[in-house]
Amino acid sequence: MDLHAIHWFGIILAYLAGSISSSILIARIFQLPDPRSLGSGNPGATNMLRTGSKKAAAFTLLGDLLKGLIPLLIARSLGFDLFVLCLIGLAATIGHMFPIYYQFRGGKGVATTLGILFGINWLLAIIWIAAWVSTAKLTGYSSLAALVATALLPVVAYFMHLPMVVIYLTGIIATLVIWRHRPNIKNLLAGKESKISKKK
Repeated sequence: MDLHAIHWFGIILAYLAGSISSSILIARIFQLPDPRSLGSGNPGATNMLRTGSKKAAAFTLLGDLLKGLIPLLIARSLGFDLFVLCLIGLAATIGHMFPIYYQFRGGKGVATTLGILFGINWLLAIIWIAAWVSTAKLTGYSSLAALVATALLPVVAYFMHLPMVVIYLTGIIATLVIWRHRPNIKNLLAGKESKISKKK
């Protein structure tokens, strides 16, 4: 499918927006330790919790979610088609995981993925939340909940009869999220992963 210059501009801007680290900016605003120096070293909401500030963690979660949602809302308002919307969502995810501003060392993309889902299909986002909450309550593992909920996305999209481009998008994002969770998967298999109630 032919992409016009404005589409490429939107895709690039989505990557640059995704590259902004909510956790690092919020840590500076709240005068908290750099989240990359804590726990897993991941610049995300979980490590922000380790600073002892639930408010900072909540703002980080919201910031990461909006990085995925806002570019899609703008693109929708400009009349971009679904194919381009999916590329913009993917660009935001890649920006979060491999940010140009931080030597391409970013987060795991969970909250940004949720923002993208709300921008593409709100019902898919609600199903993701339901899967995350259910898995987290059953197992107590935040990482496992994210892995299960995200891995289910392309399957759910298929059974919802969503366009193939959405199925491909969710499949690619699921693959990236799983790949970024490699340390968590190793810890889960070894029985060393921290549960939500035990995060410090």
